Amino acid sequence: MSHPPDSQPGTPARNPALFSSALPSYLKPDDLGPWGIYLQQVDRVTPYLGRLSRWVDTLKRPKRSLIVDVPIHLDDGSVAHFEGYRVQHNTSRGPGKGGVRFHQNVTLSEVMALAAWMSIKNAAVNVPYGGAKGGVRVDPRQLSLGELERVTRRYTSEIGILIGPNKDIPAPDVNTNEQVMAWMMDTYSMNEGTTTTGVVTGKPLDLGGSLGRREATGRGVFTLGLEAARLIGLDVASARVALQGFGNVGGVAAQLFAHAGAQVVAVQDHGGCIYRAGGLDVPALLAHVAHCGSVADFAAAEPLANDAFWDVPCDILIPAALEQQITAANAGRIQARLIIEGANGPTTPQADDILHERGVLVLPDVIANAGGVTVSYFEWVQDFSSFFWSEDEVNERLMKVMKGAFATIWQVAQQHRVSLRTATFIVACSRILHARDLRGLYP
Repeated sequence: MSHPPDSQPGTPARNPALFSSALPSYLKPDDLGPWGIYLQQVDRVTPYLGRLSRWVDTLKRPKRSLIVDVPIHLDDGSVAHFEGYRVQHNTSRGPGKGGVRFHQNVTLSEVMALAAWMSIKNAAVNVPYGGAKGGVRVDPRQLSLGELERVTRRYTSEIGILIGPNKDIPAPDVNTNEQVMAWMMDTYSMNEGTTTTGVVTGKPLDLGGSLGRREATGRGVFTLGLEAARLIGLDVASARVALQGFGNVGGVAAQLFAHAGAQVVAVQDHGGCIYRAGGLDVPALLAHVAHCGSVADFAAAEPLANDAFWDVPCDILIPAALEQQITAANAGRIQARLIIEGANGPTTPQADDILHERGVLVLPDVIANAGGVTVSYFEWVQDFSSFFWSEDEVNERLMKVMKGAFATIWQVAQQHRVSLRTATFIVACSRILHARDLRGLYP
């Protein structure tokens, strides 16, 4: 008598519902928060995965999610509690890798999605990492420097059971920087009893950081922007550029596009929005932001209502702030021919469809802003070998990796007649699930 492959003689009949791969309610894509958006993206790519689609639920369930309490003494002697997160989405291809953000609106759904997008991003550029992300729900602008250090160190101690140079490597993200990474590295090292520079990337140069890391994400946005513009016949030297976000990503990208001859005509950040039809003086604007903290009140531009930013006449739009900025409500108003996602998850699936129907090319976050994690990988490698490269070497290797990854994704997009986002997910998900397939399940 024959038996189904997964059953044995004498095994009682099983209720299929008990073994259903249906997702628990909190993992369903119905809620269009960041995690729901990611799940929809996975669903869209599943038909292209062939036999690997049997593993697709691996992508829909984070490997580990840690929620921690972060209590600290404030400067006035009182005790404050903040909630922190570290999520490892997938580690089939290597240790987890992803930033840590300090923001008052951080949620578990957001961190889960960001960790998942890191899995996709790392696989898209083919660096040997899985995806991870972390965050603390805190407004760092309300903290003194001492309080910020205590939050960082306590958070690092709490997530210390997950991180490590061969387990999970944090990096800077929204409202975190080289100094925060230095505190994280020191805290982990003190708890381990040995200096461990490779536990984080994005560190100061004197602590094992890499030349070119600070500018890497913005440089990657620019590099792939040039490649995409060339393929659609857009001359960057005469292009008008609008940016949302003018920090480490948007500011660097603005400098590089301006240097290439483009006119940066509009910039929006947390403080306001400005516009100048003839192009903004980018170096002067960067100096203004460094002094004042925002683009608001920049004398050589006219103020613009925040919502009017989406109506600005431009050829290239670079959302480089937070997720879910381009939605069904404003996608139809965007005049750009090319959108380069410097931020993580700035475009909803519905907006993606609208832009695609209008012929707007969207260069998705999971490849466009992968310059940062690529140079983070370079930093990690340099830390292990204690041999450091010149900035020219770093930038040359970065451009080689980014251009090679983009060429592969562009080819897949043409082959399947799909958007660049779907093509990126096809490439990345196939790599992740192939690793899962080869490794099998333990035990």
